[in-house]
Amino acid sequence: MCHRRFLTCCDLKLKPETWSCFSSQVCACQVRATGKMYACKKLEKKRIKKRKGESMALNEKQILEKVNSRFVVSLAYAYETKDALCLVLTIMNGGDLKFHIYNMGTPGFDKDRVQFYAAQICCGLEHLHRESIVYRDLKPENILLDDNGHIRISDLGLAIKVPDGELIRGRVGTVGYMAPEVINNEKYAMSPDWWGLGCLIYEMTAGRSPFRARKERVKREEVERRVQEEEEEYNEKFTEDTKAICRMLLTKDPKQRLGCKVDRAEGVKAHSFFKNINFKRMEAGIVEPPFVPDPRAVYCKDVLDIEQFSTVKGVNLDQTDNDFYSKFATGSVSIPWQNEMIETECFRDLNVFGAQGMIPPDLDWNHPPDVFNCTSKLTLCLYFTSKAQITSNIQKTSP
Repeated sequence: MCHRRFLTCCDLKLKPETWSCFSSQVCACQVRATGKMYACKKLEKKRIKKRKGESMALNEKQILEKVNSRFVVSLAYAYETKDALCLVLTIMNGGDLKFHIYNMGTPGFDKDRVQFYAAQICCGLEHLHRESIVYRDLKPENILLDDNGHIRISDLGLAIKVPDGELIRGRVGTVGYMAPEVINNEKYAMSPDWWGLGCLIYEMTAGRSPFRARKERVKREEVERRVQEEEEEYNEKFTEDTKAICRMLLTKDPKQRLGCKVDRAEGVKAHSFFKNINFKRMEAGIVEPPFVPDPRAVYCKDVLDIEQFSTVKGVNLDQTDNDFYSKFATGSVSIPWQNEMIETECFRDLNVFGAQGMIPPDLDWNHPPDVFNCTSKLTLCLYFTSKAQITSNIQKTSP
């Protein structure tokens, strides 16, 4: 049983607007066969090669394939065109947290909204850490809202899988959000992510980052010095619980930081700051968001026509590049694809079996499989289980 063919650009209907971000463009798209809406992140091949970003692009794609979380953007398809590599992702129409913090009235959120977003980010980090993935770039721009007001962590280009029992080293991230151990180029595991959560809770509350005032012009070295040496300041917007969790997450020694001890994410979720959050309901997606985006609004500043995205000159593609593209463009990702089939009820229409394009045997209940000549124990088990269930249902409904 398989998808009738590899996904290509012909299977998607791209919308005319696009949001540009560094070396990529993001636009809304729709799968023609199912009507399902996604976001298509297009990575220009020549731009990737010019910036030597092949490993980063492939790393993001491979990590997205591994993660299945309602709190992390999901990868549904990966394909290539003549000029671009394309990631088809969960569509998030509600804008990013940076826009909402600074462009919706007084900077910052009320405590209920801060708690809700922080709880969902905490769940997303927990899911990544279960897969031994450290995110390393937590900041408001990378937290996106969907139509209903739920958030997801996005842009996993700097995320990396940490080998079991080992530590890694890498001075990556965004100035003002990098943990002290990252700035010092020390070894670490998951600790930078909990520091990042502390920065986010602080910024969502205060309407400014903890180590740099809004619109303050300051050199990178000065910001890094503040992170390493100074303590953050708290104003009247911070409740005692909010101050406490920020201080524990922004502890400069990673060994003493909340989330980095034996209890890990459970220790963070057990903090009194989250006393009003039911994490089981949150994980199930049944907690009502405190804010729902207006479907008529555009929560973004930079909306550009796709033709306006500058081209790259003087870069030629060769066979080595084609080998890389073959690793990237691998079609559909199983779990998101299955969810799409269930949601749109197009499962039968989009699946064929054999050279003649017949309905797969396991979907054709008019012709049950020859179980006595079948070598698969699983098929036998499923057949007899289904038959027994049908018989049981008939007996229950009989007068």
